[in-house]
Amino acid sequence: MAIYPKLILDALSTVRYPGTGKNIVEAGMVDDNIRIDGNKVSFSLIFEKPTDPFMKSVVKAAETAILTYVGEDVEIAGNISVTTVQQARPEVGKLLPQVKNIIAISSGKGGVGKSTVAANLAVALAKLGYKVGLLDADIFGPSMPKMFQVEDARPYAEMIDGRELIVPIEKYGVKLLSIGFFVNSDQATLWRGGMASNALKQLIGDAAWGDLDYFLIDLPPGTSDIHLTVVQTLAVTGAVVVSTPQQVALADARKGINMFTNEKVNVPILGLVENMAWFTPAELPQNRYYIFGKEGAKKLAAEMKVPLIGQIPIVQSICEGGDDGKPVALNEDTVTGQAFIQLAEELVRQTEKRNAEQAPTRIVEVHK
Repeated sequence: MAIYPKLILDALSTVRYPGTGKNIVEAGMVDDNIRIDGNKVSFSLIFEKPTDPFMKSVVKAAETAILTYVGEDVEIAGNISVTTVQQARPEVGKLLPQVKNIIAISSGKGGVGKSTVAANLAVALAKLGYKVGLLDADIFGPSMPKMFQVEDARPYAEMIDGRELIVPIEKYGVKLLSIGFFVNSDQATLWRGGMASNALKQLIGDAAWGDLDYFLIDLPPGTSDIHLTVVQTLAVTGAVVVSTPQQVALADARKGINMFTNEKVNVPILGLVENMAWFTPAELPQNRYYIFGKEGAKKLAAEMKVPLIGQIPIVQSICEGGDDGKPVALNEDTVTGQAFIQLAEELVRQTEKRNAEQAPTRIVEVHK
């Protein structure tokens, strides 16, 4: 079979770059200089940055596409070179200039319902009339695509002000991005810390978030490189720490609070949320059973001098809403919906209070 450049381009046009919605030929990622010597094929793929987390997978997919489309006798191993042309990204500290408040949602340990709180808090803020963005920064365990019922969504890129930016998915009034949109949901994300941090920076700095009142970042549980990347990349307004009332969770929540208030991080705590505060059966909405202990987070908040901004009960509908992609905050007429609306209102109060404290004092001279 004769090999010619058009055949190679046809094969490469079956490979898509994650997130853009375009194949790599259409996206201009294939250099025009395709070299063919007998059955040996050489060409270059162009990436915007040397730290692109999808580089290896795209190169492998390009190789597989040629072998599948053209023939297994084609020799290309080692003949794909990679070049990078980096677009200008705003400097650290100047990212997201159109975002008024950046809120980190954190937990000391996994399993306390942090992502559930983040999803419902975002929806509740949107229902209160605010412009809201939500970034699923849990690189190794992204859950927002399922919680918003957008697992099959594939964000695309648009040229905006001379830069190609990822356009977030919008649902329930919330702009949403997650690494879950760009990786196979059935496979583990086996990335080292640097790769994860670079992917997160792309989702922050190379996305068209636009004007937002609140930009929520659902962080991974515990403390990690991701937390440091966020506080070093963005001017974070404050953090919300989620915990359950039990002592094991509270011990880790205490560490999380200490991490943010450490002088090297210096991010104020806007509030502590006590999730799974009590169990309330649907048929007995007035009953409360404190199966994880009573008011443990409330006591921790008083001890560490941070506000307790919400107590969320264990109700079956919260779990079902997360599994079905319909956060309970969508329905304000329920006990759980009201709990998240009240949480959102308290977060707004704490954020405005913090912003007022940070605002420069204006001295006005009065001349008599």
